[in-house]
Amino acid sequence: MTKTTVPPSAPPTLADQIEDLLPQTQCTKCGYSGCRPYAEAIADGTAEINQCPPGGIEGVARLANLLGRKVIPINPANGYERPRPVAFIDESLCIGCTLCIQACPVDAIIGAAKQMHTILPSLCTGCDLCVAPCPVDCIVMYPVTDERTGWDAWTEEQAAAARERHDFRTFRLRREREENEARLAVKAASKLADGAQDALTPEQAAEKERKRAIIAAAMERARARAAEPKSEP
Repeated sequence: MTKTTVPPSAPPTLADQIEDLLPQTQCTKCGYSGCRPYAEAIADGTAEINQCPPGGIEGVARLANLLGRKVIPINPANGYERPRPVAFIDESLCIGCTLCIQACPVDAIIGAAKQMHTILPSLCTGCDLCVAPCPVDCIVMYPVTDERTGWDAWTEEQAAAARERHDFRTFRLRREREENEARLAVKAASKLADGAQDALTPEQAAEKERKRAIIAAAMERARARAAEPKSEP
């Protein structure tokens, strides 16, 4: 029996190590679109280590220790260290516009169009990103950690869970976009084929329809494979 050898995983890059020290709130207060882009910017020297208010001064110290740098205060241009807040929706004012759902980077809001939305406090990272898009100002941020701030108000387990939800949301949105583009491509091809149908002989029309069916079936199989959960090695 042949033994399968699993190739060793690549060692973590500097950006990987930096990302592991960030709180994964995905709040964009650092000036980047999320924790990973900020980690990459620190790694390549285009960002400072003091641009993450949710991580607080403890977060700066962790990064400084990894990179052999001096601990410096949080840059006020990026915000201030504060008790961790959680978003709450005044459900009597919510109009179900879904803008907050679209803004939430970790899928902590549930609801549907023209229906009341609800924020799941246990999943909310306190990023504030849902507040500004709300057209009826029904979302407020409440501190829930008393005087505890930064990493004293957040745990490694919470950060890991938030990163997993953020990464899954990114994957889901990409998959939905690709599927929508595939549907539009099939629809466009169908319209072109229908427009040219009158100029074809019956044999040519039948062959064209057969090829279109084969392409549609192949695309469906590809979508099914992409939707299957990947097993861990």
